[in-house]
Amino acid sequence: MKSLKDALKHYLMIVLSILTALGLEAWIEHAHHKHAAEAASAQIDTEIRANLAEVNSALAEDAQRAQMLAKIRDGLERDLKANTPDAVMVQHIMAETGNLAESPNDISHLNLRWPTLRQEAWDVAVANQSVSWIDDKRMYAYSAAYANQRQTNSNFTANLALTMNGPRMIDVSTDLRSGNVQPREFLHVVAQMAVMLDQAKNSLTTLQKHLQDALPDQAAGT
Repeated sequence: MKSLKDALKHYLMIVLSILTALGLEAWIEHAHHKHAAEAASAQIDTEIRANLAEVNSALAEDAQRAQMLAKIRDGLERDLKANTPDAVMVQHIMAETGNLAESPNDISHLNLRWPTLRQEAWDVAVANQSVSWIDDKRMYAYSAAYANQRQTNSNFTANLALTMNGPRMIDVSTDLRSGNVQPREFLHVVAQMAVMLDQAKNSLTTLQKHLQDALPDQAAGT
């Protein structure tokens, strides 16, 4: 009986040592995962905030461009309906574009402002699997934000190809700089810009909402 007790003590000590080692290993692994998740979340939050700032800036600039385009478009439409002579309409166009702060007699600056959207932090978190240790609710918000970001970029490229006529825009811009622009052609280009600008603003507004929802401090106010 004394020998059996000694054997049992040794057995329990071995089992306890193994369980302690396993528990310590699990705790260390959990701490590592938690630290990696916190670091990944901090980097992703920083990246999303930068993207959100870019989107906000683009929306503000696009709103100003929309006002410029609307003013030029409405003025040209009034002139065309009133059968205003081309020479007079050209004077109106030159006056409107010449008064702009950026690149006088050049319509390129009237085009929309598209933000530069980064996703390196998200890609790194996916590659090293730290994203799998982030809280599920937060991870889903991150995933939705970056998925919408990719979709927005893809939609912009597709809409740009469908809506804008690049060669015509270059031709009209060249004619404008030479002071020999055709009013109707210029109106067509301005109308294309206005449509593309409206589509871009809608897409950026949707992306703005997803980016805000992905940030805890931003989501509370939306």
